[in-house]
Amino acid sequence: MARGTVRARVPVLPTTVVGSYPVPDWLERLKTDYFRGRMSYSQLQDVHDMAIKAALRDQELAGIDIVSDGELRRDNDIDYTLARMPGIEIPETAKDFYFDYYEAKVAALPEPAGPSPLGLAADYAFTSAQTAAPIKFSFTGPFSLSCRAHDLGPASRRDLVMAMAAVLNAEARALAELGAELLQIDEPFLAGHTGQAGLAVDAINVVTAGVDVTWALHVCYGNRYARPSWEGHYDFLFPEVLRADIDQLVLEFARKGDDDLAIIEKFGWPGDLGLGVVDVKTDHVESPDLIATRIRRALRHIPADRLMINPDCGLRNVTGAIARAKLAAMARGARIVRDELPPITHSEGATP
Repeated sequence: MARGTVRARVPVLPTTVVGSYPVPDWLERLKTDYFRGRMSYSQLQDVHDMAIKAALRDQELAGIDIVSDGELRRDNDIDYTLARMPGIEIPETAKDFYFDYYEAKVAALPEPAGPSPLGLAADYAFTSAQTAAPIKFSFTGPFSLSCRAHDLGPASRRDLVMAMAAVLNAEARALAELGAELLQIDEPFLAGHTGQAGLAVDAINVVTAGVDVTWALHVCYGNRYARPSWEGHYDFLFPEVLRADIDQLVLEFARKGDDDLAIIEKFGWPGDLGLGVVDVKTDHVESPDLIATRIRRALRHIPADRLMINPDCGLRNVTGAIARAKLAAMARGARIVRDELPPITHSEGATP
């Protein structure tokens, strides 16, 4: 893995996002118009380009160190990638509302087709042309994608997951070729299938194989319509996740509290931790002092040079004003704690 390529460009306790950004009402209407056949694909792409530029600017103004495209081209956490997956059929592409899930079926086990089989590399190329900041680029992982594909035929669930992982690996190689430094695999459904952590890790190792970037894995408890889909603790990830070829775990702690920090320490997670310090399921804007307190508590378990500071999950379900305020508070809170640290805690090569 290539942990240092991003770390060398950001301060200790760098701030970042998990992925998604608010979709304004006007964009919701236009995206829904597209799925109802009232808007062309090229027109929708122009709208997406404008929205992504605005999201990047919002993050930069808030003081975020590692930015994302806000996943604003994507309808939800699954469909954008699943609909592009070879071997997957979408019998009905119209939607009543853009955020609805497709009903997908497996026509054949996916196989990589071309250097960028899912077309995500082009999305990264657009984003990288709009900002000089380091970029986190995320995509949904093979286990969660498989959960929305039905009618597997003679194939097993494991066959499907591993085949999807191979396609995602080809896409990751294309992203790395374009200069992507930090790729994040999102597994939003894994907390609802806690007995499948071993399968998910097997597939993650296929996705990351041979792709020399910094790899993150995000696991949350669901964020559909700003509500958790499941409850529990992250102990279900262990010990399986210890054999995952990744550099970071990105987890939620703001909503759930700090209990799981002890789990991370107990099992000896050796990599970085993306520390969720902002609750994305409420419109309440945390104060910088509260953010700082949450970071200080985490420092009892994880050293500063292994922490990255982020919201619990994506910001899609809050308003733009709330997202901007939460990110600005998060950046200020991180600076408060950063200024308290002795110089020895800074990562080698990081800026103070």
